[in-house]
Amino acid sequence: MNQKKQLVKNTIIIAIGKLSTQIISYILLPLYTSKLSPAEYGIYDFICTLSLFLCPLITLLMEESMFRFLIDAIKKDEIKKIISQTIIYTFIGTIIFIPLAILVLNLATDYSGILIFAFIVFVISNIFIGLSNALARGLSKIKLYSLSNFILGIGTIILNIIFIVFLKAGAEGLLWANSIANILTALFIFSKLKLWNYIGKFNKKIMKEMIAYSIPLVPNSISWNIINMSDRIILTQMIGSAANGIYAMASKFPNIISVIYGYFYTAWKESAAKITKEENKNKYYNSIYHDTKRLLFSVTICLIAVMPFAFPILINKAYDEAYIYIPIIMISTYYSNLSSYFGGIFSAYKDTKIMGTTTIGAALINLIVDLLLVKVIGIYAACISTLIADLIIYIYRREKLKKYVKLKELKWVGPLIILLIVCLAYYTKYMKFIPIPIYWILNIISLALAIFYSILNNYNIIKPILKKLKKG
Repeated sequence: MNQKKQLVKNTIIIAIGKLSTQIISYILLPLYTSKLSPAEYGIYDFICTLSLFLCPLITLLMEESMFRFLIDAIKKDEIKKIISQTIIYTFIGTIIFIPLAILVLNLATDYSGILIFAFIVFVISNIFIGLSNALARGLSKIKLYSLSNFILGIGTIILNIIFIVFLKAGAEGLLWANSIANILTALFIFSKLKLWNYIGKFNKKIMKEMIAYSIPLVPNSISWNIINMSDRIILTQMIGSAANGIYAMASKFPNIISVIYGYFYTAWKESAAKITKEENKNKYYNSIYHDTKRLLFSVTICLIAVMPFAFPILINKAYDEAYIYIPIIMISTYYSNLSSYFGGIFSAYKDTKIMGTTTIGAALINLIVDLLLVKVIGIYAACISTLIADLIIYIYRREKLKKYVKLKELKWVGPLIILLIVCLAYYTKYMKFIPIPIYWILNIISLALAIFYSILNNYNIIKPILKKLKKG
């Protein structure tokens, strides 16, 4: 099958498994925001971010190394050795983490014993689900990966309702709900793949090769998390948990961009690796880059344009302040996802060092900007520092990518004008001289313009889909 068609097929399969449950999770936002105060949600968000920071340190991202090495593996014995090294290292890392976490949390926090236990289980559950998902993708079980994510989504939503509504467990309940869903889904994948058949002996040579690939990915992952975590820590410590809760809620909607891009990126990493040896790789990478950039931009402007209508419906009034920060975070997320497209190509060529160095530099800049501005402009500091960091990573990686692929850029004047119009309509809410009816009319026009532009700009993607629908 043509690589581009295979990429589209895999993206659709992955999206089917995730999309419906993620839509439901956004529909349930009014429930969450009515049951949790901004301070409670801020605490939960901080723990989630801390967990994302710790997981790469514990596993050294061996699951990512396993996925990449399995793509090139052909013989069953070779596949077993690759998976075995990942399981061995992950098990050792997890065993070391548990006593260290208990010690550090007891000394550095005032967390109760139950909360410390919940936190440790939550981290381990994230390690489990990360390993199981990488294994399913590495063995090309895309349908199983999609099904498991559907199960995970439904399970998380049901458990969230049980813990928040019926048990009234607050932020701690969200931790338990996610942990249980992660562990049960991981066990489901392991059983379907018959994991026990892949457990073998330690192999020094393969372990060394896999660690050499994964270690440079750790600074990359940690730096991304530092960018997110430093915002949370600084807001929590210098303003309060409520400010972090507002910022976390403002980030919820921009995360839709990452969610949609995530369907593609999961399939892209495999496709990017397979195309490296083909003669037309430059043409292929350019074609996918242009399609990705157009689609991401369209999602970004449409989300900004729809927010004036969706936000009042989905979000409790206690979080009203979050509205003003959303466009800045959305634009930041757009550049973040484009830079991860470049990361897929670097991973394909097993050049993971550049990914770490770029994000480390950006993380430091993010931290400095945060510290300099948070007392002056509050939550805006977190939004602006993240935007600057994401822009730096995007520009720097694009330059470094020229070593492997020469990407041609699309015209930018037209998209910039559209973005400015959409943002201007969005912020008329804060222009007191504009009557409310005019505000709504301007935003209806803005939304119609964003949709029209997006259809026109992505017609080469939409046209083949429409043809298939007519035939079907």
